[in-house]
Amino acid sequence: MEFLRLVLVFLHLLGMAMLVGTFMLQLHAGRDAALNKGWLHGGGLQLITGLALMGVEPALDDVDYNHMKLGIKILVLLVILGLAGAFLRKPAAPKWLPFTLGGLVVLNVGLAVFWS
Repeated sequence: MEFLRLVLVFLHLLGMAMLVGTFMLQLHAGRDAALNKGWLHGGGLQLITGLALMGVEPALDDVDYNHMKLGIKILVLLVILGLAGAFLRKPAAPKWLPFTLGGLVVLNVGLAVFWS
């Protein structure tokens, strides 16, 4: 079961890397570019693996998750996915959107690292 948890953590970190990479691509594309679909792919991977990690918690004896922290992280991720989904089909993303999405990603990483 520990191997499964490690695989899920690995995939969860890849999802976070996808979100950070998508932020960089969005900035490189310019202010008039459409929103990149990577926001949904990275966010979806984060959501699926995060929920799976919460699901395997009861099977692990020595792992105890902070459910308040996880709930807030899921809420932030749902805001990311909601904003990305709302503006995905627009011909150009609003100028504030990439920075808002990038800030929310940084917030989620900060919550994961600094909230014990």
